[in-house]
Amino acid sequence: MLPNHTSKQRLFSKKWILSMAAVVVAFSVLSACGTKKAGDTTASPTPAASPAASPAVAGNPTDVLATYKEGGKITRGEFNSFINVNKMFSPQLAQYMTDPAFQQDMLKQMVTFRVLSAKADDKVKADADKQVAEQMKAITDYFGKQEGGMDKQLKDNGIELKDIESLMKMSFYTMGSMESTITDKAVQDAYNEQAAAHAFDIATVSHILISLKDAATQKDIRTKDEALARAKEVKGKLDKGGDFAALAKEYSDDPGSKDNGGTYKDADINQWVPEFKQAASTLPLNTISDPVESSFGYHVMKVESRSTKPLDDTMKTQIKSQLAEKSLSEFAEKEYPNLIQTNNLPKPEASPAPAASPAASPAASPAAK
Repeated sequence: MLPNHTSKQRLFSKKWILSMAAVVVAFSVLSACGTKKAGDTTASPTPAASPAASPAVAGNPTDVLATYKEGGKITRGEFNSFINVNKMFSPQLAQYMTDPAFQQDMLKQMVTFRVLSAKADDKVKADADKQVAEQMKAITDYFGKQEGGMDKQLKDNGIELKDIESLMKMSFYTMGSMESTITDKAVQDAYNEQAAAHAFDIATVSHILISLKDAATQKDIRTKDEALARAKEVKGKLDKGGDFAALAKEYSDDPGSKDNGGTYKDADINQWVPEFKQAASTLPLNTISDPVESSFGYHVMKVESRSTKPLDDTMKTQIKSQLAEKSLSEFAEKEYPNLIQTNNLPKPEASPAPAASPAASPAASPAAK
């Protein structure tokens, strides 16, 4: 396959570290149970080392770290439990436990979850409670089979089972409350907008890849000029009536398709690198393309069909969740500063302003002369 290579986000930033902790919980459990996609090298969650179980903020657990409007308060113990639950399912977060920027982001999440989960109505809570019960059973069943069982996991991370359930409830209540405000019109509008940007396009595409590198070793096998010349040779044979499947088997360097006529059938175009996606979106149907350059090399392509997935119930649910998460992030960015009354966590140090370089001076600028 030709995956779309995107840079990995940092584990913490001004954005959410976890847009919904329950999703992380569910993903972690499923991954640990062996349901990862083929080729996924992401490590399954492992018990955090004992030293990592030390609190993010040391001191008396009953001390108040922050207060927010309508009488809300967060104690040191509650805050540490919130972070430690997240860390249990994403052990890599342990390295950021004492980072002020990380702590401030986690406080923002915690306050936002608390405020918004309190707005959930009885129906949202009833539906969420069922999901929480299912998730808690899956979690306890999984960790119960590990060395030391669930008790060891809890001890290693300095939490109790009720801490996991509390965060799960806040997460599901929050998202359920947010989703309940999303109208059918909003979902339809979002679908139309994303569909116009080819977000739901599927296509059947045949291609012959002439690569610059060996697929297995990633060692250089030909120069760009050599690859382009070979791709033009393939196109010439196809233009003269050559059999696409036979030529794909002979020439293509794509192990995922060469033995299948070079074809990806009814595939989501968004999984492909930008150049390949663009070609799949725009090439005339059933026409042999000129060589298309991508990060893999050169592709000689033929788009056999192209369509847009309709708005079905599954997609409606996905879009509603997307809109709810967007609303959640917007609430956190816009409303959170107005909610906080006191915040005793350490503040991140401001980065010093970069010194102006001599070239930035108008007198030194060629345009100013």
